[in-house]
Amino acid sequence: MESEFYRIKRLPPYVFAEVNAMKAKARAAGEDIIDLGMGNPDLVPPQHVMDKLVATLPDPKVHRYSASKGIPGLRKALCAYYKRRFNVDIDPDNEAIVTLGSKEGLANLAQAITAPGDVILVPNPTYPIHHFGFIIAGATIRHLPPGTQENFMESLEQAVRHSVPKPLALVLNYPSNPTAEVVDLEFYEKVVAFARKHGIWVLSDLAYSEIYFDDTPPPSILEVEGAKDIAVEFTSLSKTYSMAGWRIGFAAGNEKLISALTRVKSYLDYGAFTPIQVAATAALNGPQDYIDEVRAIYKARRDVLVQGLEAAGWSIPSPRATMFAWAPIPEEWKEVGCMEFAKQLLTYAQVAVSPGIGFGEYGEGYVRIAIVENEQRIRQAVRNIKRFMSKSDEYLEESRQHLKNREENK
Repeated sequence: MESEFYRIKRLPPYVFAEVNAMKAKARAAGEDIIDLGMGNPDLVPPQHVMDKLVATLPDPKVHRYSASKGIPGLRKALCAYYKRRFNVDIDPDNEAIVTLGSKEGLANLAQAITAPGDVILVPNPTYPIHHFGFIIAGATIRHLPPGTQENFMESLEQAVRHSVPKPLALVLNYPSNPTAEVVDLEFYEKVVAFARKHGIWVLSDLAYSEIYFDDTPPPSILEVEGAKDIAVEFTSLSKTYSMAGWRIGFAAGNEKLISALTRVKSYLDYGAFTPIQVAATAALNGPQDYIDEVRAIYKARRDVLVQGLEAAGWSIPSPRATMFAWAPIPEEWKEVGCMEFAKQLLTYAQVAVSPGIGFGEYGEGYVRIAIVENEQRIRQAVRNIKRFMSKSDEYLEESRQHLKNREENK
């Protein structure tokens, strides 16, 4: 028998596994690790949403199988959100579906539309499911390197011109995880025009639509006229309402793509637990002041982190959106790379971050810092990092020796 299964062979070792193992070992030894690695919200969902969940539980009917596509009330609530937030009309029956988080939705849509060998265009760096969802489905990935909005369109045109066969789909993610980059509506207008011209599907991940710090809210690609001819968009309650563990997301847009996803999901699941869907409906339809409060909390945390690291001697860009800072590692550490930097930061500063290489080859030289601890803990992290930076030369030499020993033992 083959030692590896076909799809497993297409998946490289999980880049974050080594850092995660170190983190678990340190905690088991009693170390106080400040975890700024995973984008796992630490805030509590709105009280009225939790109350609705609890109030729904005694009803015997809600413990039966639910609807794979999502209960009608929740799909209607999603459409109402799109109308008030983006002024976009969505048909709840044919253009919307509830997913078990946006991650599951993206992965199952990849299974629904991809044939082995299809070419998928994916930004690099990006959230891993954006490319690995399609790799699992048998696709070939063509990466689009980072750059400005104008450079992105140049890269897109070049990729399509030199791809055989013609690309099936393009994945977008703005505000971006991990880079926190944002785009304007003009960018989406160019993408939609290009995709319609070349017959390419566009899959937009808008999970961070409400976590922004400028006066201008991030747009939806579905705001562009004609976008629904070629585009579908994924959203989520995970970050907006701090409901990550509830696993509720959505897809909205092109009827053909929604139909394909609906059909695949109908074979795979019975939908999320009905009380969770009812509570999610309450989140979308209820008072929205919680979102403003969450946004203010993340903004304050961002400022503590960025200003603190600046004072510690590590200057990083201030993110305009998301719960992440995309931080170039200190110049002297670039010779050993972001993985070694992240490991040493965990070992000697007791701060966990995500090495940028885990988001694609163009993520080398960066780490992603998640602002998912309170301000006091972030200040402690900054103090630990400042102490680490004061002995940077010593730790860097240790990393050089680690890498040398690894090469000699190959």
